[in-house]
Amino acid sequence: MDFTSLAVLSGLPDHDPHHAVGVPIYATAAYGFENLEDGAYKFATNQGYTYTRIQNPTVAALEARVAALEGALGAVCLASGQAASFAALLALVRAGDEVVASPGLFGGTVGLLNQVLGLMGVRVHYVAPEVEAVQAVLQEKTRAVFVEVLGNPSLELPDLFGLAELCEARGVALVVDNTFGAVGALARPLELGAHVVTHSLTKWASGHGSILGGAVLSRESTIWQNYAQFTTPDAQGRIPWEQFGPRCFLERVRHLGLALGGMVLSPFNAYLLFQGLETVALRIERACQTALALAQWLQTQPQVVWVRYPGLPTDPAYPRASRYLRGHFGSILTFGLQGGLEGASRFMAGLRILQAPNVGDARTLAVHPWSTTHGRLPEAARLAAGVKPEMIRLSVGLESPQDLQQMLAEGLSKVEQVGV
Repeated sequence: MDFTSLAVLSGLPDHDPHHAVGVPIYATAAYGFENLEDGAYKFATNQGYTYTRIQNPTVAALEARVAALEGALGAVCLASGQAASFAALLALVRAGDEVVASPGLFGGTVGLLNQVLGLMGVRVHYVAPEVEAVQAVLQEKTRAVFVEVLGNPSLELPDLFGLAELCEARGVALVVDNTFGAVGALARPLELGAHVVTHSLTKWASGHGSILGGAVLSRESTIWQNYAQFTTPDAQGRIPWEQFGPRCFLERVRHLGLALGGMVLSPFNAYLLFQGLETVALRIERACQTALALAQWLQTQPQVVWVRYPGLPTDPAYPRASRYLRGHFGSILTFGLQGGLEGASRFMAGLRILQAPNVGDARTLAVHPWSTTHGRLPEAARLAAGVKPEMIRLSVGLESPQDLQQMLAEGLSKVEQVGV
């Protein structure tokens, strides 16, 4: 079935006593049992519903829709994208293990790796998301290679095919943050060989910047047989691989992230995300067209010293973007301004476009990553992540391209005053 059809048809309940067109909101904390045996079975197998901290019918509908759009074996939805990244990694690592990560990750992810996993005794190696660089630091204790489908905000694309082949051969999970892949509308890393995908559903899935949500997905794979946590008895005496097969990773994510971690997505947010996904393909198509037009226009402006957009044939990411992305090149672009930090400050002061640290919104949003999303990182780490003092990140929304160009021109007119 086509992506656009899956977006509106997948996840709908098979049976509803009232024949509702859509998914109901199950606003309940707990679910009753028919008898002792019924309750015992549901708790032992995770089949059916026991408590909303673990499973909820509205959230389950969203999980089914997200999995369909990504071509996944299944999904676990959580309270935020940060929760999704944490739960996915938590399911893979133990004290003493190692993770290989791209230096261009979202600042919050870098903080998670350094400040949370670091406290747990997990070592992180930051190297370019290229086969040779990753291969050079892979160790016996490496449990995950973590990259983004598009660097945020560097907009660099990793060698997904090459990394997937390397990780498969070495028995290490390739985890791809596919937030910028717009829930499969732009990219489907699982089809390219990734083992795990994470999402901030707050972004393109929602499309309105009004709620938080996250997701972890995986594909059919036997790679989990290389992990002790899936091949040795758990607290209940079960061997997860024997009990759940390829779903053992997702079951561990659900157990650690939801049952124990409590990083629960509310049924109301799940309902809104379920609806938001119905228009994601239409929104991303319009936003990508506008982003390309704006990138081409910005290249002609004297106040702009560089532009990054994967859809520009001259962009370093263009060859891989043409290979990995699904017909469009994303709605995010970055550009550098004359005058460095001062030029960026003047531009933002004269800009009528909304300034906020979000992406994937129906509204166009501008942000200065150096001082906001990556501002807590040391300067060397910011530069390694591709963040520069003169950089502006633009998340293009659904406004008229002509209006956006006019607003950008107003901001650029202030940059001309630098050095005067």
